[in-house]
Amino acid sequence: MLNAQWLETFTVLSETGHFTRAADRLGMTQPGVSQHLRKLEAQLGQPLISRHGKGFELTSAGEAVAAMGLARRAEERALREGLRADDPEAGEVVVACSGSFALLLHPVLLARMRGAPRLVLRLIATPQEDIPAGLLEGRFDLGVLGHAPTHPRLDAQRIGREELCLVLPAEAPDAPLRLEDLDARGFIGHPDGFGHADELLAANFPEEFAGADRLRLRAFVNQIGQICAPVAEGIGYTLLPRSGVDAFPAREKLRVAPLPRRCHHELWLAGRRGREMPARFASVAQDIRAVAARLDAD
Repeated sequence: MLNAQWLETFTVLSETGHFTRAADRLGMTQPGVSQHLRKLEAQLGQPLISRHGKGFELTSAGEAVAAMGLARRAEERALREGLRADDPEAGEVVVACSGSFALLLHPVLLARMRGAPRLVLRLIATPQEDIPAGLLEGRFDLGVLGHAPTHPRLDAQRIGREELCLVLPAEAPDAPLRLEDLDARGFIGHPDGFGHADELLAANFPEEFAGADRLRLRAFVNQIGQICAPVAEGIGYTLLPRSGVDAFPAREKLRVAPLPRRCHHELWLAGRRGREMPARFASVAQDIRAVAARLDAD
C-alpha cells in the first residue's frame, strides 16, 4: 500500500505546483517535501515529476497518482461526514419477527418510510428459533422474540406481551364455550396452530382436551394473512396471537372468545450486545415498542 503521508504531500505539491507553497500549506520544510516525493517515487519505481529549471510538470504516472490522491481525500472526507451525521432517516435496518407481529408492524414501518426516502427497511417474517442466529450472524439488526435470549452476545429488553387468542366468527354466541362446540365448528389449522392448541386449549379445557392431534381439522392455511379468512366467513375457529387477529383486514368479522384462563406470550426486542445503536435503529425500535404497547394494552 502507498504511504498515506507521502501521497498527501505529493497531492498538495501537484495542486500548488510549487515546492515552497506546498511546504507552507503542509507545515513542512521544502527539503521535507522533496524527501516525501523521492520516497514515493522509489516506492512506485518511476518518476512522478519532470523538472524544468525551477518549475516542474507531472509525468503521466504523476497525473495518475495525483488523481488517486484527490479521490482518496474525497473518500476520507465523505467517511468523516458520514460518521458525524448519524441520520435516523437514512441507511438500512433489517427486522426479524413472527409472521403475525410482522402483519401489525408493517403498516407502521411503511408510514415511517414515506417520510424518509433514504431509509431502507427489510421486514423478515421468520420462525422464532431462527432469529437469535440471524442476529449473531449479522443478517438481522433487530429481532422480536417471545422470550429473553440466553446467548451471552445478545441483549434484549422486554417490550410487552400479547394474548394468545381463540378466534371465532363475529356472530358466534356469547354462551360459555365447550370443547365440543369448537369441535363442531372445526379447527382452522396453520403451522403454529397445533402448538397454540396444546397451550391454550389445554389450559381452558383440561378434562376434555386430549391433544392437538385429536382436534377436528376443518381446513389448513399456510399464509399468515389468510388464516382468519375462513373464520370471518363463518367457517371454523382458529388460534392466533393478538397481532395476527388485529392485523386482519376484516377484523370486524372476528370475535376473540373470552376464556377463564388467558395465555400471553412475552415480547422482547433483541440485538447484538455491545453494538452501538445507530439513530435509524433507534427510530425503528421506537415503532416496534409502540406496536408491542398496543398489544399489551388489549
